[in-house]
Amino acid sequence: MVNKQLLDPQSIVVVGGSDDIQKPGGKVLKNLIDCGYKGKIFVVNPKLDEVQGVKAYRDVSELPQVDLAIMAIAAKFCPATVETLTKEKNTRAFIILSAGFHEESEAGGKLEQQIVDSINAVNGCLIGPNCIGMMNANYAGVFTTPIPTFDPKGIDFISGSGATAVFIMEAGIPKGLTFNSVYSVGNSAQMGVEDVLKYLDETYDPKTSSPIKLLYVESVNKPDLLLKHASSLIRKGCKIAAIKSGSSAAGSRAASSHTGAMASPDVAVEALFRKAGIVRCGGREELATVASIFMHPELKGKNIAIITHAGGPAVMLTDALSNNGLDVPHIEGPKASALLEKLFAGSSVANPIDFLATGTAEHLGLIIDACENDFDNVDAMAVIFGSPGLCPVYDVYDLLHEKMKSCKKPIYPILPSVINVKDEIAHFLAKGRVNFPDEVVFGNALAKVYHTPKPMPEVAELPTVDVKAIRKVIDGVDNGYLSPEAVQELLDAAGITRAGEAVVTSREEAVKAAGKLGYPVVMKVVGPVHKSDVGGVVLNVRDAETAAREFDRMITIKDTTAILLQPMLSGVELFVGAKREDKFGHLVLCGLGGIFIEVLHDVKAGIAPISVAEASTFIKSLKSYKILEGVRGQEPVNQELFAEMVSRVSALVTVAPEIFEMDLNPLLGRKDRVVAVDARIRIEK
Repeated sequence: MVNKQLLDPQSIVVVGGSDDIQKPGGKVLKNLIDCGYKGKIFVVNPKLDEVQGVKAYRDVSELPQVDLAIMAIAAKFCPATVETLTKEKNTRAFIILSAGFHEESEAGGKLEQQIVDSINAVNGCLIGPNCIGMMNANYAGVFTTPIPTFDPKGIDFISGSGATAVFIMEAGIPKGLTFNSVYSVGNSAQMGVEDVLKYLDETYDPKTSSPIKLLYVESVNKPDLLLKHASSLIRKGCKIAAIKSGSSAAGSRAASSHTGAMASPDVAVEALFRKAGIVRCGGREELATVASIFMHPELKGKNIAIITHAGGPAVMLTDALSNNGLDVPHIEGPKASALLEKLFAGSSVANPIDFLATGTAEHLGLIIDACENDFDNVDAMAVIFGSPGLCPVYDVYDLLHEKMKSCKKPIYPILPSVINVKDEIAHFLAKGRVNFPDEVVFGNALAKVYHTPKPMPEVAELPTVDVKAIRKVIDGVDNGYLSPEAVQELLDAAGITRAGEAVVTSREEAVKAAGKLGYPVVMKVVGPVHKSDVGGVVLNVRDAETAAREFDRMITIKDTTAILLQPMLSGVELFVGAKREDKFGHLVLCGLGGIFIEVLHDVKAGIAPISVAEASTFIKSLKSYKILEGVRGQEPVNQELFAEMVSRVSALVTVAPEIFEMDLNPLLGRKDRVVAVDARIRIEK
């Protein structure tokens, strides 16, 4: 829906423009004029003939033809104004700054829909309402400041919040960030964050388009669109970072299964971002810092050399990197000794490489050259160089700039003296560089970028399942939890290995089934949700007498309808579950099972469909992954079979979207098998 009239209008009318630059209509007009918009500017003001030196028209009906309308008038006047402009003035792009629409009342929502209908009728486009506007190198159609420096290779920034867009720019501009475009979508009445991203993907040209996209999202309304176009852009060479606010657990719903309790909307967002390859940020400073990292060559390995003339920041950066899975490797050997001889006495090259407060630009150059050419265990350099204010440091920053141009390994400039050498930093930024003023924020952000996986393939390869058998079961049942027999049929049809089992309703059946399955067996109640909490699980039943006695006891437990018997198996307790999440489809979760899922909450989630390869990536990202590998002589879990189990569950819910929740908990994992020993599946058609 983004069109040429929005991006490069030849004429703009400010409806509600005024001389009062403390009001949106006055300030947006001032920004258009001050920023040198080259097209024709018109103003509509019912009381004035001239506004800020621009001819004013008393009514939109008096206007000539105009490409873009920026509106700063009361909401109640907007629908009629839009209709006149679309039908009589050939206006095909609108930015509505005004509030008072669906965010305020039902009546406002109706006004908003009238506007959208009028614009859609002529294939026009709308930014807003209730936004700060839109700007690019052609014009500054916003009523706010700052107006950033525009650069074709700067950032495309799309925000669901106008004020937050301002604050994020204020966080980024002092670091040296430039922008290509800024979209504040406000109420997203016609176009939201996802729609603008779609346009940026469909028009992407690696030679001319911006390679960096930043997003601020308050609600993901079109997850399929976001996933498709974000991952597409990243595959084309873009880098995308985003903030998704509203991640607390306060809004999560109560649920009857482990999966339901953990599969919150924010878990879905996290899974979507990971699947797309989006770097998720927690706040404005982190987003601006990640964007600054994007402006450097990609980090190919995890080994960082810290080059510093100040000990404290180097220690803090070492902690930040090391605590987040990056390495600050020890540097030693003949080449390290040769470097040390060229530095002042008291320097250290062990890493951090400390060349003292008296170190010079020449010393810095020698160190960078050694890290680039001599030390194979260095993948990137972080240079910390501030100043106590004793002398200018232009020569240091000029050398740093030249080395950043010539070195193949990334060099990240951490220049913390934003007051003492502010002029030198401004001189450095003017060369197109960025600054990381805080080493810890930088270290945390660098690790987050490094650990964000690449986008998953657009088409997931899934294991083969018996679609006909799955549909037969689903089509033949009602809403609610399935019977054990129906669960068994679904698991078999999906190729999910399960323990042999029997469901019995009498003492005699229990004894007979236990003998057939082979002692020892485990007995579980059928019906109660949390079996162990009500005494509904008995392990190591080794003879017929015990089986009969336990049946008599367990069948009287509240809500129990039958008893399930299974062979007594051993292994690491694992968990796989699925939950249908509004708009996102199915989330599939995995982690350690049994009581660990309640205690540790160490789970990872993906959005179905999930290939075995994708499942493997988030199994390896579990905090408890070492347990799966086998620790202190324990038998490891077959990770390929575990990943296949996750993929098969995703294939099952893809074929049977009526599955609302399901738990496989626990599965028992060993080096040769992964077997489901308990399962619950809830249907909501």
